[in-house]
Amino acid sequence: MAGKRYADVEQYEDKLAKVMQRFGAEEYNFDWGRHGGWVEFRIHGQLYRFDHSIEKARANGQKIQYGSDAFAQLVLALEDLARLAERGIYKLQTWIEGMRYLPPPVELPECFRMLGFECVPEDFETVNFHYRSLVKLNHPDSPTGSNEAFIALQRAAEEAKRYLEERSS
Repeated sequence: MAGKRYADVEQYEDKLAKVMQRFGAEEYNFDWGRHGGWVEFRIHGQLYRFDHSIEKARANGQKIQYGSDAFAQLVLALEDLARLAERGIYKLQTWIEGMRYLPPPVELPECFRMLGFECVPEDFETVNFHYRSLVKLNHPDSPTGSNEAFIALQRAAEEAKRYLEERSS
C-alpha cells in the first residue's frame, strides 16, 4: 500500500487492549473505518470517548490517507497518556476528568418508555418485538392484562412507528 505510514491495524488493536489494561478500564469498545476511528472506555463507571479522523488530522497538518492511520494515531496518543501516568508525570484520573464523554441529552419519547425502551431503537422490528411481548402480558384476556393497558400499548406502538418513520425521512 503506497503512502501507508502505520503498521497493520491489528497491531494497533492489540496495542489498544494493552493500553486499556494499563488504564484499568472496566470495559472498552472501538471501531475504525475508511475515514477514521474511535475508542470508548469506562473507568470507575465513567464513560470516555476519543475519536480521530483523516479530516481532523489534515486540519492539524498531519498527512494521512487512511482511516486505519487515524485509528493508529489515536491508539498511540492513548499509549503516550498511559506512559505519562505510569512515570508519575501526570495523573491519569486528573487528565481524563476533563475529558468525560457526555453525549447530548436525548429526551426519550413516552411511547418508547411505555414499550420498555431506555433509548430510541434503531428500527421498527425491535419495537414490534417489544410490543408483541408486552401484548401477551397486557391483553384483556390475560390474567395480568386490561383493556386500558392493551389500548395504551397499541397507541404507543403506533406513535413509535410514526416517530421512526419521520426520523428516517
